[in-house]
Amino acid sequence: MSSSSAIIEVAIPVPLDTTFHYAVPAGLVPSIQPGKRVLVPFGRRTVTGYILDIACTPRDSLKEVIEVLDQEPLFTREELGFFRWCAAYYLHPLGEVLKAALPAGINITGRRRKVCDAEGEEVPTEVLTGGKRVRTETFHLAASVEGDGTPVRGKSADILAFLRLHGEARRSLLTQTFGACYAQLARLEQRGLVATEQREFYRDPFREEVVEHDMPLPLNSCQAEALRRIRESLDCASFASYLLHGVTGSGKTEIYLQAISHVVEQGGTALVLVPEIALTPQLVTRFRRRFTCGIAVLHSGLSDGERYDEWRRIRQGRASIVIGARSAIFAPLSNIRIIVVDEEHDSSYKQSEGFRYNGRDLALVRGKMEQACVLLGSATPLVTTWHAAAQGKHAYLSLPERVRSLPMPETELVDMRGRRGETLSCRLQEAVGWNLEQGGQAILFLNRRGFATYVVCEQCGHVLNCPNCAVTLTYHRGRQRHFCHYCDHSVPAPSVCPSCESPEIGLLGRGTERVEEEVAEMFPNARVGRMDRDTTSRKGSHAAILKEVEEGNVDLLIGTQMIAKGHDFPGVTLVGVVSADASVHLPDFRSAERTFQLLTQVMGRAGRGDRPGRVIVQTLLPDHYAIFRALNHDYAGFCAEELDFRRDAGYPPFSHLAAVILSSTSKAEAERQADQAASTLRRLRRELKGKVEILGPATAPLGKIRGRYRWQILLKGTRRSDVHSLAAKFRKTFVPPAVVRVNIDIDPVDML
Repeated sequence: MSSSSAIIEVAIPVPLDTTFHYAVPAGLVPSIQPGKRVLVPFGRRTVTGYILDIACTPRDSLKEVIEVLDQEPLFTREELGFFRWCAAYYLHPLGEVLKAALPAGINITGRRRKVCDAEGEEVPTEVLTGGKRVRTETFHLAASVEGDGTPVRGKSADILAFLRLHGEARRSLLTQTFGACYAQLARLEQRGLVATEQREFYRDPFREEVVEHDMPLPLNSCQAEALRRIRESLDCASFASYLLHGVTGSGKTEIYLQAISHVVEQGGTALVLVPEIALTPQLVTRFRRRFTCGIAVLHSGLSDGERYDEWRRIRQGRASIVIGARSAIFAPLSNIRIIVVDEEHDSSYKQSEGFRYNGRDLALVRGKMEQACVLLGSATPLVTTWHAAAQGKHAYLSLPERVRSLPMPETELVDMRGRRGETLSCRLQEAVGWNLEQGGQAILFLNRRGFATYVVCEQCGHVLNCPNCAVTLTYHRGRQRHFCHYCDHSVPAPSVCPSCESPEIGLLGRGTERVEEEVAEMFPNARVGRMDRDTTSRKGSHAAILKEVEEGNVDLLIGTQMIAKGHDFPGVTLVGVVSADASVHLPDFRSAERTFQLLTQVMGRAGRGDRPGRVIVQTLLPDHYAIFRALNHDYAGFCAEELDFRRDAGYPPFSHLAAVILSSTSKAEAERQADQAASTLRRLRRELKGKVEILGPATAPLGKIRGRYRWQILLKGTRRSDVHSLAAKFRKTFVPPAVVRVNIDIDPVDML
């Protein structure tokens, strides 16, 4: 520890539940500060760590910091407190939590662009937080435009004239205007006619979009009462949580906008969470029309560079409103006064791999830490949220009617029993045809992508299965291949059976691609669009499809759950649900709830404009309570039945859960370690004397994914602390062999 004069505590993004201490060479001490990244030796590697604190107690034989990577801290002490809470609650290493919370593009290399400035004003270079600086070279006219006295002719003279007229211009603009001009710019600079300086360049995801500003809309009595209560809470500047339960089309977004306007006027900031990228473009447009303050967007649809720049704008205080998916809960906003969780019921708020946090739940935690108002909005709230509101844990705000007194859509159920092979029933076909004749738009919903869900040989019964996962391969006709939707394994579509070489190969089941093809044949004059993961893989594809629908360029939109949530399409007057019961029998206690939510949400896309809406639902289970309650717009009735089931079975909200998932490439080893893990859990339960039920071990419903065999154990208890203590003790005690991975999922959402 030669010439070291400080000790720091560092978190490193590795799967270890500990932090590390390093000595700081005297030359680096002035730049040491909690929140910065450092380059440190770790075993035989050199890794990036995060400074947590400056230690007071000297220690011997410490390795030394190699380099300090940041000029300014990446997180504050208050934010670190939030990250520590996340790591402790979700039983995940702090270093990996920090890595997940910071933008993926933090180490990207910036691009350079040349900008010419005719005014000659100096623009100071901004201090960046983390990562590489993204700069542009800026030209401006020198103090004396005479240079060396030699006349300026040709393209060089044109460039100077352009600069005098237009001020600054990037190299790309000059090249677009004058063609190749690198040599001319270089000579102008060499002759002293222009000078260069560095200027900050932000990659802006909205740079090509222009919006017209609008004004707040008038509120009905229920909206006004809800907004009044929210504003009262905001004026008290203390933590409060609200469930804003409004039917589809009831104007929840307008309440968000007016509540956030109240916050911004008082100098506060707002965080708005949405469950999926598909919801972001339309919501962002509405916010940009209403607000002139800085708005930042954080979601995985941005490039690493755009995401990094948005994060920096937030850190530097240039954004008062942040809109994003679940990871936006970690946005470096200060003075947060309100956090909105739109579509709070959506399972997309739960991260399913790695750091398994729930953005919806963390919104409540961060809101409490920030003493902010948290607004949970949905037409179909989680049953647990509804129950919590009934118990007084959240204030309840109701919007029972649509705005402008618009009626809820009329619903009709079509019993598909005995109609094998029909994609669209005669009733739904007639409705679509009539709707097209009337000039209305229609949505056809099927929560399954691809063309056929599985392929079977009609001679020997052979089915194409994924070799890596315990699922069948889905046929995609557009690409003439069979795909696994879990690991992306694919094979070309065979012309004969791989087992018996029979040419009799049948395509069974249907997905959105097949529905699109059949609908195009039924209605050849209709403009048909499709929105699923296959059609939205490219950047900007979500927004492009939504824009086409909004502008009336699509008559029939076919899609998965992407089209079911939150979108406002005034021209849609008909919604057809191709298969309402696809999710009812999934091996998950929430299957009925998710079926009800999906149906209600997609039905709510109809009739949001001036013309009334219709919904036709096809199902094989017409008597299932989730389906007929959804068709009757009866959320309270559904909750009553669902809560009775949950109470009898002992599931949330009447218990708390944690799942232990073990996986291995060896089937036998996975089973052996699952048995040992269950034995360890039962022993620890006796020691801790907690009342926790241990279910399993059992093979997971999806017993193999990406080549790994999966087993799971479910911990269930009426007290959250008992479940958490047992899971935490198990994590510290159970040490599996290297070939077995163990993940603990606190408050699991996906039981598959």
